Amino acid sequence: MTTPPADALPFSQACENNQAPILAVLQQAFADRRQVLEVGSGTGQHGVYFAPRLPHLIWQTSDLAANHSGIRAWQAAHPAPNLRAPLLFDLRGSTWPDGPFDAVFSANTAHIVAWPLVQRLFALAGAHLPAGGVLALYGPFNYGGTYTSDSNRAFDAWLRQRDAASGIRHFEDIVALGVEHGLALEADNAMPANNRLLVLRRAAPARA
Repeated sequence: MTTPPADALPFSQACENNQAPILAVLQQAFADRRQVLEVGSGTGQHGVYFAPRLPHLIWQTSDLAANHSGIRAWQAAHPAPNLRAPLLFDLRGSTWPDGPFDAVFSANTAHIVAWPLVQRLFALAGAHLPAGGVLALYGPFNYGGTYTSDSNRAFDAWLRQRDAASGIRHFEDIVALGVEHGLALEADNAMPANNRLLVLRRAAPARA
């Protein structure tokens, strides 16, 4: 994807680097989905990359108001018929937006926001996704209480120095949180640069 001049749009090199590997997973995980809510769209780069490559679904961006202008600028530069302008969505208090959404995608948010907000994301997804709904969560995770690389250890230290409430989350805690809200781990995908893409699916309600 050709990027506009750096002074015209917000830009994340990491976002550019991880797009293709993430897409390869989403093409399978979202194969039967129709409307995706992206929580924490950031610069907007992911939306403009994924939407035209997943033409069977609607890609709805969302973020804090401060990031909307950048997301809209990316969408103006790279429009797609199934890509939607950002909604205001703040895990600190926003209600679940109108959809109906049958999938959620969120990249590099779980280690940035405080743990109670990660819990709220799962609670909302668990309450509002239909049976079969998918939550795809991308980012670094610890396993067995330890870092998977020295670079993740350094990154976690940097995160906590910047904001004590942030930090790399434990894979086991994420899985347990999913179970609490009816979202079962379906796949744990290795990604470049010591990241993972977790795919959790909403279970069908038990039959009486």
